[in-house]
Amino acid sequence: MRTMGLDVGSKTIGVAISDALGWTAQGIETVKINEAIGEFGLERLGELIKQYEVSQIVVGYPKNMNNSIGPRAEASEKFAALLEEAYSLPVVLWDERLTTMAAEKMLISADVSRKNRKKVIDKMAAVMILQGYLDFKK
Repeated sequence: MRTMGLDVGSKTIGVAISDALGWTAQGIETVKINEAIGEFGLERLGELIKQYEVSQIVVGYPKNMNNSIGPRAEASEKFAALLEEAYSLPVVLWDERLTTMAAEKMLISADVSRKNRKKVIDKMAAVMILQGYLDFKK
């Protein structure tokens, strides 16, 4: 069974999936959402969960640098609860401090244009969140 990694923002969710053995994370897609009006892409996420036979979900948990919980981390907590309820799967909150910055740096060093970085940054951050979790579990 596979693990799904999610980088949740207010407008998009980056999605990554582990291989069947749970060793590596691959970016799948970026799902458009609208947090302001309560559209969380649950239908599309449900399709991906079925398609990849996901047994667990890891949600990026953006704590503040001083380890406190801010509005984005609270939004991740609420979203994790929503996922657990919608799909009856275990959901893990995984500390994602710096993953988006690390993803951005990696894309810059790979000479990816600003326009193209914007398209893949969330998916890349989801890969880094999931890979961090998979490495920790080994």
